[in-house]
Amino acid sequence: MNGTPSPQGAYAHEGAAAPARRHTVPVSAIQVRGLRKSYGDHEVVRGIDLEVGSGEVFAFLGPNGAGKTTTVEILEGYRSRDGGEVSVLGVDPVAADRRWRSRVGLVLQSCTMPAELTVGELVTLYAGYYPHPRAVPETIELVGLAEQRDARTAQLSGGQLRRLDVALALIGDPELVFLDEPTTGFDPSARHHAWEVIANLRELGKTIFLTTHYMDEAQALADRVAVIVAGEIVAEGTPETLGGRDRAISDVSFTLPPAGSVTELPAELAPLAELRDGRVHIPAPEPARVLYALSGWAIAQGDGLRDLTVGRPTLEDIYLKLTDGVEASAGEQERSP
Repeated sequence: MNGTPSPQGAYAHEGAAAPARRHTVPVSAIQVRGLRKSYGDHEVVRGIDLEVGSGEVFAFLGPNGAGKTTTVEILEGYRSRDGGEVSVLGVDPVAADRRWRSRVGLVLQSCTMPAELTVGELVTLYAGYYPHPRAVPETIELVGLAEQRDARTAQLSGGQLRRLDVALALIGDPELVFLDEPTTGFDPSARHHAWEVIANLRELGKTIFLTTHYMDEAQALADRVAVIVAGEIVAEGTPETLGGRDRAISDVSFTLPPAGSVTELPAELAPLAELRDGRVHIPAPEPARVLYALSGWAIAQGDGLRDLTVGRPTLEDIYLKLTDGVEASAGEQERSP
């Protein structure tokens, strides 16, 4: 979503006494049952169930056109649904009022900031939209922009603008924060700084709903992960257990000597070995046995096992297996009105 950002969940003071700051948040910050959404004859979301606990970081993954964006926009209250039940902070987003919106922070994929305002001025402006905002200096410090407080937004780098976007989402002291691809386009240093900010939000007890295409990001940040494909949840669990990752057979991998051949491996291993990307891969239900056989073979050959690694499938391996390269043929249908 582009354009000048509007106050995310802004709450205009209405004369009446402001409500108490702290609300009773249910154990589950988000509950979804049987959610459905269609655009014409194309059913984008097909009866999915989701539950996000209060205070957890939940990563929502899926290929383009899978129904991810539509689902998030329904949770945020910006898109209607055709069926199912949705509760966000104990409220149906369809019936949400300004008080509810003040409890939710949004970081969109892209926003255009007013170029003439400084960081401090813009964060202060947004603070005025909320009944009980966070302290402006504290919020700017939290996202790592203290040194840029007096800099105009036109002078900020892409990574700094993204941090400012996070500050605007946090200034209302929300209980739930939606982060939509928060580190897209970041260099490695900027990405890791953003991860620190998200970790800080967890320490503050915020609930984070994260969408990302970076599997290492989900691995580093998420308490739980769900994968949506073609409008259906195909797997859900922790980064360590998603798709049976914790039960998967280990992979022993190494580089052959220059004149080596897979057929020269020990007789019990050669039929199992596969050469991929210049490396030998051997599935190993019992890695110690494979390593024992390989070590003896390598010593007898007078050569070491170069670049030897032992590990289970990565989260990215599991994700690719679950999605199987799926991309919707008309992913733009997700954003149809």
